[in-house]
Amino acid sequence: MSVSVQITQRLGDFALDASFESEGGVTALFGPSGCGKTSVINAIAGLSRPDAGHIRLGDQVLFDGETGVFVPPHKRRIGYVFQEPRLFPHMSVGQNIGYGRPNQLYSTRGDGGLAVLGIEHLMERYPRDLSGGEAQRVAIARALTSQPKVLLMDEPLAALDDARKTDFLPYLQALVAKTSIPVFYVSHAMSEVAQLADHLVVMRDGRVVRSGALAQLLSDPAAISDIGVREAGAILNVTVAQADASDGLSVLATSAGRLFLPKVQAEDGTAMRVRIRASDVILSKDKPDGLSALNILPCTVTQIHEGQGPGVAVALRSGEDALMARITRRSARTMGLTAGLRCYAVIKSVSVAPTDMGGRGTG
Repeated sequence: MSVSVQITQRLGDFALDASFESEGGVTALFGPSGCGKTSVINAIAGLSRPDAGHIRLGDQVLFDGETGVFVPPHKRRIGYVFQEPRLFPHMSVGQNIGYGRPNQLYSTRGDGGLAVLGIEHLMERYPRDLSGGEAQRVAIARALTSQPKVLLMDEPLAALDDARKTDFLPYLQALVAKTSIPVFYVSHAMSEVAQLADHLVVMRDGRVVRSGALAQLLSDPAAISDIGVREAGAILNVTVAQADASDGLSVLATSAGRLFLPKVQAEDGTAMRVRIRASDVILSKDKPDGLSALNILPCTVTQIHEGQGPGVAVALRSGEDALMARITRRSARTMGLTAGLRCYAVIKSVSVAPTDMGGRGTG
């Protein structure tokens, strides 16, 4: 289902001017705190009314500044998951989930939808007896009981530490894979976005500065200044060739070779995404020998982007995948890097964190 947002809104001293379109799947709104991400999804939910523009969900107009259309929140059929679970403390998990109108996915304990979220066994517990991750899963199930046309998620992992985020992400991935509900996911953590999203909307100071397919934007050297130097990189589509290599590593097959990375919790043959940061890629004109690094992929330089500082972003094609390396301008010149040059990308196994592996293959 397509979603079209083009809105302007004055919020005190803050000016929101956001415009983008999404064709369903998971759309991530990414950017630093205070850039307007939550303001956008509040407008989609009907919790605030823009000054001008429009919000369209498929053929339905939720807001139109010219015609005066403004569908109230309770008639939009939109599910909203906040940073905090906001469960009713006096209700059990089952009662919290059943608070909304039951739907086909989440109507009974034995239902497959609850199994995806892994909360079937929690029905009799109360919020005080749940972990942070369990409470958020319950909040998601409750949001889905109203059969929403769209699911809004405002940094649902913000209150979890890294270990619990790693445990929680597979539930979100399974949920996204099972349902066809468009999801708008607000986050300033690229590790989450890279595993979940199909479409990326990058915001700065109330404006959309980049919008497009996630894999294309992350591998675009020109987007580094908007995404952030530390977050810039690329997504590789891989297949688990050997989940347990018996030495703490997994073997993942790419379109150009194999990667040896920290052990993944997946079965052989599973399609996954792996995010490789540009800063973790070293380039060599000749195939290296005698290195401690296990991952060496053949590449072709497709583009070189020079910024204002000493760094250079090098876009690469590795088989059917895009990669990106961030090296110094001096290194690029010494190596004689130009578009079309064949080289090798060297990636340390330990540089790829568990949170950078998972999700669904992007095809």
